[in-house]
Amino acid sequence: MCTAVRSTKLRVRKESMTGMRTSVGRAGRAVGDAARQAIRTGGRGVDRWVSVHGPAFRRLAVTQAAAYAGDTLVAIGLAGTIFFDIPSAEARGKVALYLLLTLAPFVVLSPFLPRIFARLPNPYRVGLVGSGSLRAVLTVILVLVGLDSIWLFPIAFGLLVLSRLHGIARSSLLPITLPEAVALVAANSRLAQVGLAAGAVAAVVGALVMEVFGPEASLLLAAVAFAMMAFLAGAIDAPRAAQGFARERNRVWSPPRVVRLSMTATAMVRLLHGFLVLLLAFAFKEADAGLLDFGALLAAAGGGFGLSSLLAPWLERRLREEPMVVAALAVEAAAAFIAAQVFGLAAGAAVAAAAGLAWGTAKFAFDGMLQNHTPAHRRGLAFTRSETFFQIAWVLGAIVPVAIPIGVPLGLALAGTSALAVQAVIVSGLLVSVREGN
Repeated sequence: MCTAVRSTKLRVRKESMTGMRTSVGRAGRAVGDAARQAIRTGGRGVDRWVSVHGPAFRRLAVTQAAAYAGDTLVAIGLAGTIFFDIPSAEARGKVALYLLLTLAPFVVLSPFLPRIFARLPNPYRVGLVGSGSLRAVLTVILVLVGLDSIWLFPIAFGLLVLSRLHGIARSSLLPITLPEAVALVAANSRLAQVGLAAGAVAAVVGALVMEVFGPEASLLLAAVAFAMMAFLAGAIDAPRAAQGFARERNRVWSPPRVVRLSMTATAMVRLLHGFLVLLLAFAFKEADAGLLDFGALLAAAGGGFGLSSLLAPWLERRLREEPMVVAALAVEAAAAFIAAQVFGLAAGAAVAAAAGLAWGTAKFAFDGMLQNHTPAHRRGLAFTRSETFFQIAWVLGAIVPVAIPIGVPLGLALAGTSALAVQAVIVSGLLVSVREGN
């Protein structure tokens, strides 16, 4: 009797465990199937997202993602080194040195890059491939020599220069990858969205990898990303790349007045962006703000720029590029005047977000305008000059609150007044250009 009862219990238990294993197996298969389906659906969604402007643009967008991921992984790998210790808020002199350091890549590129572009076949694609390849090599060398080596600064500086080369070559190549030169603001915004998304994913992966394996692992991942970028850039098929390139190379060309005025307005937006961010950073420091508050300030500025990548295509369907640039000045002016009345940590973050939004909107609009008005053979020169001009403007704006302690209400009032004054001058100039047909 007892034996029969035990046998029955064992059989029931075995059947129960078998049923449980079957249920778990079915649940596991269901989760796996759902995950695979999500990946396939997400992959198709991403592919449609970057293929909206054609296959050549899709390849450029994937190249952009790899470049942003590599740059992010390098930043994470170098986060604990003296290279990133320079912009410390502990001393205004160190911040000023960092600001001047950001100009150095343009000092290197400006005299030589346009001449190099003018002598190469498919120069912008070559620029992308060369930038990715050299960054991969330099990153591996940095891992081999060690992060405490005297070679840290030269290699990090080389990575900065090559990153700028990538940006100039990408902006110059973009219109050629499109089926026709339309929706340039939307295309520039889409590239920015791809880069920001890739950078965010790389930041999470890089932080985890560095925590487990150390900063060298993050740098090696960056090298892989850069190598992938170079490989993908070599596959970009831009059939319009060589159209008229050699024939028009020696023609004299000058940008229209509307482009020059818009570049001045965009530079002013960039100058105020630098001024406001550094003004707020020192205000936070004087208020003994914590690390989270500084993080919120940077996140707000980055979030504003990300929002502009979503807003700019919508504006492009309703406005020309010139009003978009002028509107960016108005956004900065309004944010500065309002925050001057109710300044606090929350208001500071709001101003940083507005500055990022204004800069992104103006940049996407101006890039689209410059790409539309500039012949292919002149884009390398045009973007080298404009990017240099914008970086100089940012440094000039940022250096003011670093060199001269300015009260926040006064600084915000000066920023708002300057934005409105430049806006009035630019609008007047644009109206004259329209009347004269320039």
